[in-house]
Order: sequence, then structure tokens, then C-alpha cells
Amino acid sequence: MRMVDIIEKKVEGKALSDEEIRFFIEGYTKGTIPDYQASAWAMAVLFQGMTPKEIATLTDAMEHSGETIDLSAIAGIKVDKHSTGGVGDKTSLALGPLVAACGAKLAKMSGRGLGHTGGTLDKMESVPGTNVFLSPEQFIAQVNRIGIAIVGQTAEVDPADKKLYALRDVTGTVQSIPLIASSIMSKKLACGSNTILLDVKFGNGAFMKTIDDARELAKTMVRIGDDLGRDTRAILTDMNEPLGFAVGNALEVKEAIATLHGNGPRDFTELVTEAGAIMLLQAKIVKDLETGRKKIQTAIKDGSGFAKMCELFAAQGGDISYLQHPEKFPEAAYVSPILAERQGYVKSIDSLEIGLSAMRLGAGRATMRDKIDMSAGIVLKRKVGDFVEKGQPLAYAYTNKADHEEVLAQIRAAFALDDKEVKVGPVVHEMIAL
Repeated sequence: MRMVDIIEKKVEGKALSDEEIRFFIEGYTKGTIPDYQASAWAMAVLFQGMTPKEIATLTDAMEHSGETIDLSAIAGIKVDKHSTGGVGDKTSLALGPLVAACGAKLAKMSGRGLGHTGGTLDKMESVPGTNVFLSPEQFIAQVNRIGIAIVGQTAEVDPADKKLYALRDVTGTVQSIPLIASSIMSKKLACGSNTILLDVKFGNGAFMKTIDDARELAKTMVRIGDDLGRDTRAILTDMNEPLGFAVGNALEVKEAIATLHGNGPRDFTELVTEAGAIMLLQAKIVKDLETGRKKIQTAIKDGSGFAKMCELFAAQGGDISYLQHPEKFPEAAYVSPILAERQGYVKSIDSLEIGLSAMRLGAGRATMRDKIDMSAGIVLKRKVGDFVEKGQPLAYAYTNKADHEEVLAQIRAAFALDDKEVKVGPVVHEMIAL
């Protein structure tokens, strides 16, 4: 079998066989197929697409290109979730403890952020002492003991994706939906859970800018999961403004704490309630979504969700006094208001600009070597649909950088005001399941 023949076949728009796809993934992972041939293959896929069968085979080959996590030693149905990323997305910090408090087993492997804010692991590490790297034995034992663990992926999981992801980034093939879907799903499947909930975001602060593109990606990933024997569902969520009010690591942890106390933002509370209900349905803890919603709401009201959050961090070495007394989190040296220059209703907020501004304040990484300032970020005081008087705060910027006036102007420019009232839609637009 020759790689050039596989490339030419895909260039002609023909479906590749299982053997051809597995030959490519095995050869590229081992280094016997060079980058220039892999680049040509990826470009052919970008233009010609792949059939559902091809995508399922590609995902399966990538999943098994390295280590897979065996969670069979964990009793019961193991649930997992994945977000395609967004601004202010602290969902796992509240959602994980809530579903675990309701009896689900969440065995989650997460990543770090590269870009506007930190990833779930970075946010967890803003609580002093928290260890996000457990051995497989420790990981499994913790989920069996308390129902939840959130840790970093091992280097051995899905090496094919690591190579292909880096290649796509420099060859203009990032936007291929078959390649996006197989990248996400191969990692999730390799992590071993029985069920997967995908939070696919759309809007100006998301990778998929339109709901139609997000729907296509979601359906592709749900089909992959179904074809490979996992209960996979997706929700389409709005990222045309930041999720919640807080953007930045410790700031987002504090907002997750507030949400578990019943004082969270409307949109964030809606998201964790809907996502939690679906995960409880997947775990067969409830028989319908309405019962699932009520169980999640009860876990907020009775404090069991917050108690489970404390249990999670304590199990992983975190100082839970910071969760119990959020005022202990260090505050940035500079807390600067961004004031409205006119009165009006907030028509839109450029999520991406808010995210990038948070990074400039120190909340994210431009490169993997950059160190995150856990106290830096932005807290919105107005969301889409809110009215603001001239001179009232739109947001506050938190930073330890003395020279940040330019960033304040960029945050102010991210808010568009209008004289007319603005209708506010839901954050969760639809659920997709086969």
C-alpha cells in the first residue's frame, strides 16, 4: 500500500477503505509517513470531505494510536463531557460536582488553555495545593470513592491527534469538520467513559461562528460516538457573549462557587442545569429531562453540589478553605472600572475581544511557556439586554500589570449599546441525539 495512492484516491473524492485509513494513521504516528504527505491528505479531506463510515474509522484508528484508559474498575456508568471552548467557560467546575452529587460517576480528563484564558486544569490550580495529575490507579480509586475526578491527560493518549492537530494548524486545514470531529472524539473515546455530552458552542466567541456550522459538527460527533458504541449527545450553546460574568481563572472559580450556592448568573445556571439533566439521563439515574433538571436544582439548593466540589478539591490536595471563603483568593493589584460613555441597552458583547483582553491582562497564555496570573481577568457588570446609564460600569478589569490603559479601551469597545431594548435568548438552543 502506498500513501500517494491514498492521497490521489481522496483527491478524486472517493471513499477510503478501513485498511487505507488505518495504514495512514499508523504510518503517520510512527513517522514512516512524512508531514508533506499527511498535509496533502488533510487538504484533500478538507475539499472532498469524508463519509460517516470513514470518519468513524479515522476516529477509531486515532483513539487506538496510543494508550486508552480502561475504566471498567469503576462501578456503574461513567459519564464525561466536552466543551468546544468559549469565553468564561467554567462549566466543569460546577457541573461535575452537581452530577456527582446526584449519583453519577464523572471520570474526566481535561486540558490546559492556550489563548484567552486558562483551561479547566488551570482554573483548578488557582486553588492552592490542587494536584491535577493522578496515576490511573489513583484516578479510578477516587472516582469509586467520591464519584468524581478531573485530571490532566497523559502524554500517551491519542498521539496521532497530537501530530495531526499540530499539522492542521500550520497547513490551513483546521476548519475541516471531519478532522475537527475525529480530533475531539478520538481523545474523548480514548478516555474510556460510557457516555459523552458535547457542549458545542457557536457565535463570535466560539470556533464555529454560526449555529448551522455548530449543528453540523455536533451531528458528526454524535454519529461517531453512536457508530463506536457510546451514548453521545450534544447541546448547541450561545457564545455571542461571555458565559456568566467572570472571565479569568480564580474569578471563574469564585463564580462557580456562587453558582453552587444558588447565586450564579442566569445563563451559566441554565447551562449547568440543562447539561446536568442530560448527563443524569445518560447515567440512567433519571428517566426524563425534567426529573434531571429538578435533581440538579435540588443539589444546588441543599448544598450537596458545593459539598461535592469541596470533596473533589480536597481529594486532589486543594486547600478547600479558599472554596469556603472565596475572599481568600488573592486580588489583583489593579481593579479598574470600564465605564459606559453613553446610556443605552447592551446590544452585543464581542466575546472574542473580551477573551483576548483577559489574556492581555495576564489571564491566559499566548504560548505554552507563558505563566498565567490566576488573579487576572474581567468581571462583566452588564450583559446583553441590560440597561446602563452613562458613567456606570460595564465591567471591571483585574490585573497586576501597571500599564493596562489600552486594554481598558479594548474592553469598552467590545460593548455595543443601543437605544432600543434588546431581546435576550436562551443559552442552550437545542439538543442533538441519534
